[in-house]
Amino acid sequence: MTSIDVLDASGGKAGTVDLPEDIFGAKVNIPLIHQVVVAQLAARRQGTHKAKTRGEVRGGGKKPYRQKGTGRARQGSTRAPQFTGGGVVHGPVPRDYSQRTPKKMKVAALRGALSDRAGGGRVHVVSGLVTGETPKTKAALEALRKITQSRTVLLVVDADDELTWLSLRNAPEVHLLDSGQLNTYDVLCHDDVVFTQEAYDQVVARLSAGSANSSEGADA
Repeated sequence: MTSIDVLDASGGKAGTVDLPEDIFGAKVNIPLIHQVVVAQLAARRQGTHKAKTRGEVRGGGKKPYRQKGTGRARQGSTRAPQFTGGGVVHGPVPRDYSQRTPKKMKVAALRGALSDRAGGGRVHVVSGLVTGETPKTKAALEALRKITQSRTVLLVVDADDELTWLSLRNAPEVHLLDSGQLNTYDVLCHDDVVFTQEAYDQVVARLSAGSANSSEGADA
């Protein structure tokens, strides 16, 4: 089991935490991660796109010209697909893009993504980024830069850590997530993952519980 230092707002060592092997040392299954990320992005799509068919476009009820004798091809409506302003053939219609992804797959993909970041030394744990009782964006960013110099940072915090939320919610280089919202896509989209101590404990407890459930299912 690997251990890393817990850092404080000044960048100094405030303790150590163990990185569980089943979470931060798991096998990185790239096809599985790809499938989960594709499903996650597909679920974000609204699916409200709609193109009108020739029967739904307004107008075009009158035959544009007589059937014979004009030298032109016969036409029954100016709303046919070949006309400007006509209907669309095989156009998009509202649909649900979501894909069914079993919970065990999501957990396994998240473990793989975290293991990839941990293997590169890009997982950090901090005791806190803001001191005092007032939100301070400048101070929080300075503290964060003492921990990592990466261009983009995923900061995982406790949902009740209002001080950190208010301090860094508008920083463009920092993406804030509640520990319960941690997901594979956001881990892969950012260079480094920084946990507050409370959020780290919550994530480890949640993923360890998922691992225990998977083991019970396999034994059964």
